Amino acid sequence: MLLYIHIPFCDSKCSYCAFNSYVDKFHLKASYMDALYKQLLFELEHFEAQKNSIETLFIGGGTPSTVSPELYAPIFKLLEPYLQKDAEITSEANPNSATYEWLEGMRELGVNRISFGVQSFDEKKLKILNRAHTPQMAIDALNNAAEIGYKNLSLDLIYATAGDTKELLENDLTQAFALPINHLSAYALTIEEGTAFERKPQMSQEKLELTEWLFDTIKSHGFKQYEISNFGTYRSRHNLGYWKYKDYIGAGAGAVGKLQNRRFYPNPDIEAYIQDPLKIRIEELSESDMRIEKIFLGLRSCVGVQKTFLTSDEQLRATLLADEKKLEFRDGVFYNPDYLLADEIALYISE
Repeated sequence: MLLYIHIPFCDSKCSYCAFNSYVDKFHLKASYMDALYKQLLFELEHFEAQKNSIETLFIGGGTPSTVSPELYAPIFKLLEPYLQKDAEITSEANPNSATYEWLEGMRELGVNRISFGVQSFDEKKLKILNRAHTPQMAIDALNNAAEIGYKNLSLDLIYATAGDTKELLENDLTQAFALPINHLSAYALTIEEGTAFERKPQMSQEKLELTEWLFDTIKSHGFKQYEISNFGTYRSRHNLGYWKYKDYIGAGAGAVGKLQNRRFYPNPDIEAYIQDPLKIRIEELSESDMRIEKIFLGLRSCVGVQKTFLTSDEQLRATLLADEKKLEFRDGVFYNPDYLLADEIALYISE
């Protein structure tokens, strides 16, 4: 079982961000963390969590580094009996708020992996994206984390942005690989409803040739691609758990949880969530919904799709693609060697 905790506080709202996050609710931090504690108590019972049953914990946002380790401490104490001894415990962080003291405090609580929202090392691009940090802040934060003792460090980069050039992206990668990371996520800029970029759709400009070059360059550094956006000498166990369709608790305003054929959505409004963290909307998933999701997730990652999972018609179409070298078939599993074609292949197989 996996656990995701959502922290909706941010010190700036990025122009592309559609996540449930707020820049004007910092006064609610303590009461929000209390509400999180209450929901987690409920969810651990609801999911029938046993001792050592949580394989991974991921704290995302928003910006988890805007909340002090002291406010996380009661939650970590609550979770301690449920976390496996070797659990992967990740927190996202922004370079401007992940101070040396914050990184030290989170490590003392048990966090053993940090994922930094860097997005670029180009000052002009960071301003366009409305990021709150400078390139030097990102460099310092990664080096500080390594000095403190974090072995597993990741950073995010954004590409397909208006103004991106091969030279800019090459500089981003050169700087990224000069830092002590073993994982990198590369996300294409997408224009989401309700974001500042919604009125500027021209800000997203993906060029397939540049994307292919970017992925090849990342892989040339020894970082294997194990999902459409994720590369590393280390593979995030939490990410892999999602793609393997494992059950997960989702705690916090705007989080999502899944247990068998049900999805759970806590209230995304911070004030309403604090008032009643147990008011959770439930979505029933049909067998068809789950089958299609498993096919899509398997083909956009290293997980693949078991042949026996597919219907006879789907097996025929998948075998045809394997014969055409668009899929690989090994040990009873179909794997997709080109994640950029994942959605098209999944649609073809499941049509």
